[in-house]
Amino acid sequence: MTSMSRARVARRIAAGAAYGGGGIGLAGAAAVGLVLAEMQLARRRVGNGMSPHVPNADGRYGRTYDVPGEVPLRLTMLGDSTAAGQGVHRAGQTPGALLASGLAALAERPVELRTVATPGARSDDLDRQVALVLADPGPVPDICVIMVGANDVTHRMPPTRSVRHLASAVRRLRTAGAEVVVGTCPDLGTIEPVQQPLRWLARRASRQLAAAQTIGVVEQGGRTVSLGDLLGPEFAANPRELFGPDNYHPSAEGYATAAMAVLPTVCASLGLWPAEEERPDASRREGFLPVARAAAEAASEAGTEVTAAMPSGPRGPWALLKRRRRRRVAEQEPAPAAPSS
Repeated sequence: MTSMSRARVARRIAAGAAYGGGGIGLAGAAAVGLVLAEMQLARRRVGNGMSPHVPNADGRYGRTYDVPGEVPLRLTMLGDSTAAGQGVHRAGQTPGALLASGLAALAERPVELRTVATPGARSDDLDRQVALVLADPGPVPDICVIMVGANDVTHRMPPTRSVRHLASAVRRLRTAGAEVVVGTCPDLGTIEPVQQPLRWLARRASRQLAAAQTIGVVEQGGRTVSLGDLLGPEFAANPRELFGPDNYHPSAEGYATAAMAVLPTVCASLGLWPAEEERPDASRREGFLPVARAAAEAASEAGTEVTAAMPSGPRGPWALLKRRRRRRVAEQEPAPAAPSS
């Protein structure tokens, strides 16, 4: 599917989400049904892919930056098993811990991590998760990171409904005062037990949903980062390295790759990224585009950020597309700090 075709589909899904439509709208109900059946078979093959256990990574990171009287930054993870860190055994290997450690190092300030993400969650569970976040008697999080969408595809949730719940979650968190970064639907066509031609169908459905998610998120004041290709060429080329033992959830190295793609956008949303990197770089094909076109391009390239840029014009809302450089985990200093007990 071309970028322009994906943009048109994404616009239709986002419009349906905003105005109450509910059609399947992705690769077609029959195709998604086939993907669902194959995904369920894959999960049975990998055995422990649906285990609900995840390490508890909540706590304070970057204690070396503690200053008496200074309030730590507050980071909250929402979404599904990818946001929770299912598939690894140590708390420090989860994406929340990696993001908290990286954010603390770059901000030179402690970070308090809270995770409400739930393995198996779909976008309609975000209503509950956001309620938990906003019911906390403490301050509103400075930054919320949402990773969601894979279970929506495999369980045939209509994409308009999926985007509607995600956009509502972003709107509620932004209204409360939190910055929001969404890691969009990963590329399900890279899960090893899924065979062709269903890999192609899964990839198509995933990218269409990711593009529609981007439109919905940006319209509500959030930023998105594409995770699609992180679960594409890198994962496909190194399945034993980048997928966990169940071949379904990422390994520690896979989560690190995804977390380091999201970290620059998290920092930029808090005003912590170098100013010179905030200007679009034409040599990296960055710039201002209609939001649907930016969303379609981002869905095909991992680590690509989309954020609102300027008022609507004749072609609709515009967005800034950024291809941020990803830092390797080894470049993050200091080493991840252990959370408080």
